[in-house]
Amino acid sequence: MEKQGIFTESGPLQGAPYSPAVRVGDTIYVSGQIPLDPATSRLIEGGFEDQVRQCLRNLASLLKQEGLSLDNVVKTTVFLTDLEQFAEMNKIYGTYFTGVKPARSTIQISRLPIDASIEIEAIAVA
Repeated sequence: MEKQGIFTESGPLQGAPYSPAVRVGDTIYVSGQIPLDPATSRLIEGGFEDQVRQCLRNLASLLKQEGLSLDNVVKTTVFLTDLEQFAEMNKIYGTYFTGVKPARSTIQISRLPIDASIEIEAIAVA
């Protein structure tokens, strides 16, 4: 079984000590995506809705490197710092996935890197 790291030249946190995504066979494991601007590696400006959308764009960008899309995602885990934002996240999240929606877990945690409000990790299958 061969592991292949997946990186993007425009992705956030270039040079960090982890792979943004790893492919093993037809399965792609995507590290948690926080709402970083890929050009600056800084938290995007804007509110919670903007943060959700940026996480999903970052996730889609990594999958695109492998010729995949969000339609290939079979499982996500969403980390929120405030579970009161679940309904808003859910509304936005639902617009990004078509057809069979991925299985999902949502967890409230006390804090995320650079004080982001959300992080989304995923598993996709080619």
